[in-house]
Amino acid sequence: MKKGPITALLLGLLVGMVCGTVMTAFAQGPEPREDVIWARFALEPITLDGVLDEPAWALAETKVVEWAQDAGIPGSGWKVESGAFIPSDPTYATLKFLAYENQLYLGAVVQDTYVGGSLDFNRFDGFLMAIKDHLDPFAPKPPAEYFYAWWFPEDADPQPPGQDPAFVGRWAEWPPGSPRTPEQIEAWDAVTIVDGLSNDDTVLDTSYTVEMRFNLTSIGYDITQPGGDIVEWNISIYDCDGFWPFNPTVFTSNRVWWQSPWGNAAWFNEVRIHARPGVTVASGDVPDILPELVIPKLVSTPVIDGEIDDAVWADPNVYTFDIRYGDDELRQTYPAVGPHRAGQYQPEVNGGQAFVLDPADATVQVFFAGEILYMGFDVRDLVVQYHPDFNRWDGFLVNINEYAIRGPDQQLLGRRVGFQVNQDGSALAQDYLTTLVTNGDAQVAISLNTGTTVDTLGMNADNGYTAELAIDLTGLGYPSGLGDGRLFLGVNHLDGDSFIPTTDSYGNRTWWFREFEAECCPVWAYLAPAPVGVERLAGARDDVLVRSFPNPFNAKTTVRFGLPSPEMATVTVWDMHGRLVETLSTGRYLPGHYSEVW
Repeated sequence: MKKGPITALLLGLLVGMVCGTVMTAFAQGPEPREDVIWARFALEPITLDGVLDEPAWALAETKVVEWAQDAGIPGSGWKVESGAFIPSDPTYATLKFLAYENQLYLGAVVQDTYVGGSLDFNRFDGFLMAIKDHLDPFAPKPPAEYFYAWWFPEDADPQPPGQDPAFVGRWAEWPPGSPRTPEQIEAWDAVTIVDGLSNDDTVLDTSYTVEMRFNLTSIGYDITQPGGDIVEWNISIYDCDGFWPFNPTVFTSNRVWWQSPWGNAAWFNEVRIHARPGVTVASGDVPDILPELVIPKLVSTPVIDGEIDDAVWADPNVYTFDIRYGDDELRQTYPAVGPHRAGQYQPEVNGGQAFVLDPADATVQVFFAGEILYMGFDVRDLVVQYHPDFNRWDGFLVNINEYAIRGPDQQLLGRRVGFQVNQDGSALAQDYLTTLVTNGDAQVAISLNTGTTVDTLGMNADNGYTAELAIDLTGLGYPSGLGDGRLFLGVNHLDGDSFIPTTDSYGNRTWWFREFEAECCPVWAYLAPAPVGVERLAGARDDVLVRSFPNPFNAKTTVRFGLPSPEMATVTVWDMHGRLVETLSTGRYLPGHYSEVW
């Protein structure tokens, strides 16, 4: 009897096959993610009055966002806009999430001694948020701005005492404070209650409470479907103190954010808010949200010569995906939020955008061994070239975060590990890869396929190239043993093709999860600590085999097993914490090979 572990992009699963008697398979899971939260379904409607007195709010999942405290890697951070570097009244906000029908509710209690705003940007209290617009036809899905704050740029200071926050962004009119249409209110609404008096510090405030509703239908989500949905969201909490009236000994203006600081731009990362009908305020503990990708650990390693002909690259456990310009159907197969974060771009070349005759097309493979991350690239390209212009490179950017080093906004620092095809057909390291190579922490190589030559004329049809990249993760700050095994990753494939006349030349780039190292959003990956493959349990038989394909997988996988003799058998699926997910089949089997789709 054996169990065969598989890695799933959505759950991270184990498949166990049991012959004769029932046994339990168990796997150690990764550390909890810090970019996710559940919005439980409320059982009764929620009245938007700013009070948070419905019983469901007491059972909602909670997130605390606090000044100068990490709200969660990789993208959270904080920043002083003006005034004192260390605020005397630092931000402390408690956020709660609920769902009802296809509405997402946010309840927020912000402890604040000084509540108010002004005509100047950054000198106000409030929330700058974004939700990625899933109705937009292009990829990646762009952010829609939801800005709710005491910011009134066309009103004179001082602002009137008792003023409420204004709606700005997708579902509002300019200037802030203008009346909104019924359609805008239906799409987004909020009520705020101040424990004190806004824009007046003669008597200090205590806090303000926001009860907010997002109509998810208006932005392309459906959390009411059986499998629910994942809302791509982020928030930056602005805090201005000592301004009503101005007090130079107290004054400060700052903000702290969860995953991304902006409402109209997608930086760093995002919060994935999970919601589905079966997860309610009465359903008990919420399910664990496991990594979006499990990267397998293997024993064999390749020789880094650019030729992906080592036996390890053919191992079915190596995680493999394609990147292809113009292929919307392929992008939909990416795990979790990958279909919405992956994208493509065609820059202007020679003053225009020529027809893309030979679009970017590559297969990427990923695994790790020891403390080294290995990546293989198989590029199908009819015009392989070298060009110094970034927009015309042939090559790749591997966007990866440091393990612990912080950037200027306190976010986990991203690194652009790039390489391109050089004039002689070798690999030319670029960006941070040059540092890693110099320090002995990385190797990269390219091999031109037979029939491929490097030029910028497009006179001869090429046959593509292959590449190999090895990164010692300790060079990115990972401890010995790789710590908790989390990895934030994105891959960008660059393809430039040149022709005569030169106006027919073009460049295009296509990315999996994120385009550049400081942008939203990397895949949250887990470096599985145990080698992937068929693992024999104590006392197990040697003649029963379980495999799955594809492995890892997105929507479905086929579990294959073989029996040498008649057996009573049960095929079960377990999550990475050892809990039974589903029984695929049970009964008496004759000798032979079988498969079950899960």
